[in-house]
Amino acid sequence: MSGEDKTAAHPSSMHELLRAIPKVDEFLGWVEQIKAPVRFIKAAVREVLAAEREIILGGQSRRPEDLGRDVLLAKFSARLKDKLTPNFRTVINGTGVIIHTNLGRSLLPPEAMQGLVKVGSRYSNLEFDLTTGKRGSRYALVEDLLCELTGAEAGLVVNNNAAAVLLALDTLAKGREVIVSRGQLVEIGGSFRIPEVMEKSGAYLREVGATNRTHLRDYEGAITEQTSLLLKVHTSNYRIIGFTSEVGLPELVELGRRHGLPVMEDLGSGSLVDLSRFGLEKEPTVPEVVKAGVDVVTCSGDKLLGGPQAGLILGTREIIGRIKKNPLNRALRIDKFTLAGLEAILRLYCDEEKALSAIPTLAMMGMAPEVIGRRAARLVRRIGKALAGRCGVAVVAAASRVGGGAMPEQDLPSRAVALRPVIMKVTDLEKKLREASTPVIGRIENEAYLLDMRTVADDEVPALADVLFEVFEVANR
Repeated sequence: MSGEDKTAAHPSSMHELLRAIPKVDEFLGWVEQIKAPVRFIKAAVREVLAAEREIILGGQSRRPEDLGRDVLLAKFSARLKDKLTPNFRTVINGTGVIIHTNLGRSLLPPEAMQGLVKVGSRYSNLEFDLTTGKRGSRYALVEDLLCELTGAEAGLVVNNNAAAVLLALDTLAKGREVIVSRGQLVEIGGSFRIPEVMEKSGAYLREVGATNRTHLRDYEGAITEQTSLLLKVHTSNYRIIGFTSEVGLPELVELGRRHGLPVMEDLGSGSLVDLSRFGLEKEPTVPEVVKAGVDVVTCSGDKLLGGPQAGLILGTREIIGRIKKNPLNRALRIDKFTLAGLEAILRLYCDEEKALSAIPTLAMMGMAPEVIGRRAARLVRRIGKALAGRCGVAVVAAASRVGGGAMPEQDLPSRAVALRPVIMKVTDLEKKLREASTPVIGRIENEAYLLDMRTVADDEVPALADVLFEVFEVANR
């Protein structure tokens, strides 16, 4: 008998324990005074009782007192609280990744949020022309701004850049060949791959060149009667270094003109301003690509642009006109909230200096380490004494990232608050912060939990301190 699990419930006691589990109606009587939706209360009761039944049937150790009213009510309260907490929640981003794909990408400024509230709480002219009194186009609400800011003849916005690429290829290359450099067949988050998008669009991929080197002659040698488009994909989420070569956009545009072929560039994380002023590597901007003579360019609205999720399609009037008429366009169109947010962002870009300070994504990129350091010091002053003996706290140098698949090799010098817990493992601290009433997401480096203060807003510092007090179970000081 020595090899048996002595903690397992004996079959006879197992039966007694199952009988000791209260009935659903009895349990509901215990909680009838609780103010919450009845469906949530009933679901929480059933889940608590089912969990206890499963534990007993699984042979795990259980005592009658484990099924006492107070114990079960505590478990019920935790279940109910979880059910009443929204699944879609705000978090404090202490990762230092500005355009964090998993945490919602770009933040919107107050001007954009005011627009969302207005169009969400009132009727709007979404598809109504106030001049003619007839049905209008939702795309017209931002097209003039897009053309003004980029120099394009026409523009269209769909729900993300993947949709923009799909729609453009479906319109321009369905059933025909698209020539693209082998080194530009990128994969972005979620296993989204350019070759697979092309396949879904009905276009046929024609790879040219090598992974690290592609020449103009490679493109020209691949052109046949079946060729419909020359495609350039900006490799914004990775870099090939060393013995490399790629064809510049002006050269590709000139080749397209000679052969009567349109040229398209998928710019990915498109930007309207030169971000090298922040010490970052020079990235092609949308206006620069349009000026180079490309026929159509696509990019995201929620990455370097700093707006809501959207896919921008800009180009010649003739090509954009064809794309607008594609039946697939209706399935990929944006809603009124995206339009409101995007228009507000584009209007900020009309004054570039204002855009750099007012659009959160751009403002965070341009934030000096000294400013971030002062924010970190504020947090340390709030928590340092209270956490003494429980956690070491210090301001340290750190490196932020742009994120969103942009500028993969670029670090932004930053400052972080390093937490070295004494009463728990650093992995336990990470879990507790992630599961806190206000979730906090940071990163672990060198056995310390880092909160990069570049991505923590000034008005989040008090809330962040409160979460840390909560996690370390100390009084709020």
